[in-house]
Amino acid sequence: MDREGNLYGTAVKAGTGPCSFGGVPGCGVVFKLTHSGSGWRLVPLYEFQGGNDGAFPPNGVVFGPDGSLYGTTSPSGSNYGVVFKLTPPATACKTALCPWTETVLYRFTGGADGGQPTGVLVFDGAGNIYGTTAVGGQLDCDPSSGCGVVYKLAVATGWTQSILHAFTGGNDGERPYGLIFDQAGNLYGATEFQGGYAGTVFELTPAGSGWTNKTLYSFQSEGDGIEPMAGVVFDPASNLYGTTTAGGYDQAGTVFMLTPAYGSWTETVLYSFIGSYGGGPHAILTIDGDGNLYGTTFSDGAGIDGGSVFKLAPGGGWTETDLHLFDGRDGLHPVSNVVMDANGNLYGTASGGGAKQCIDPGGCGNVWEITP
Repeated sequence: MDREGNLYGTAVKAGTGPCSFGGVPGCGVVFKLTHSGSGWRLVPLYEFQGGNDGAFPPNGVVFGPDGSLYGTTSPSGSNYGVVFKLTPPATACKTALCPWTETVLYRFTGGADGGQPTGVLVFDGAGNIYGTTAVGGQLDCDPSSGCGVVYKLAVATGWTQSILHAFTGGNDGERPYGLIFDQAGNLYGATEFQGGYAGTVFELTPAGSGWTNKTLYSFQSEGDGIEPMAGVVFDPASNLYGTTTAGGYDQAGTVFMLTPAYGSWTETVLYSFIGSYGGGPHAILTIDGDGNLYGTTFSDGAGIDGGSVFKLAPGGGWTETDLHLFDGRDGLHPVSNVVMDANGNLYGTASGGGAKQCIDPGGCGNVWEITP
């Protein structure tokens, strides 16, 4: 969301003609939603062609310090995904359709540099980009693909890539997701697996000319959660909060807190979801000024297990409230985070369901708003 309340996002399939890679209807789009009277108007900012520009953007977009939008695409054609930049027109647009200009900053090869980007990008104070990939890196981890990397793209040298850490699949984990900086310039994230299972939360600390990786917590494959597929967020007291897609009381995922104390971190499960295995949250949490946590689940909820939007409120314990349960007509299986505006309204996306006239029999998804 920008300062005017406009929303920005991605769809992995879009467009009228077949994608040049894969033959599916469209290679994806970056879109903008603006208020229009009592409703909203969707404007496509860029439609991917499936060539050197990339295809199928799965991870959303973020504003960079220069006001441009930055994001990543999935593997397609001869690349293992790209990092791209979208620049708005130099002059005011006089038509309804006003496409932005795409610049590819980096193309992954799937080797030591990584491949299949995950999570949204983050920036440091100098404008350098940091991100994660699910595969690539040390091929002795997985001879067919590697275990993923944390990388940096340096703006001063024309977006030259360097690897901060290549995961080994051992105690450090594999398939990293999401990054966040603390005030000291350290990076934090999570890995979906560790030795093929469970997952970790990690910290990367600058050390001389490199970075040192430290595993803050290894999930135990019991009641503490399994397979985190999103990053973590801080509260003002420097506690970390995150989610797992599975594990917990009913194997349907958890919300957890990591508390620092004397050089180590203690995990507390704040809530265990009830539903199907792997149906828990797939996206990072949102925290408000009162310490409430907001997120989505993939297939939690009554009836068809279409997913939910939830709130966790601190107090004598943590109280969970389902703000909405999806039933297919209003969307299915949200995999996005939620965005909150100044009035406390929540916004997000559902990956399926919605309009019956959609070319996908299961529905093409939607953008939703929840008003308190």
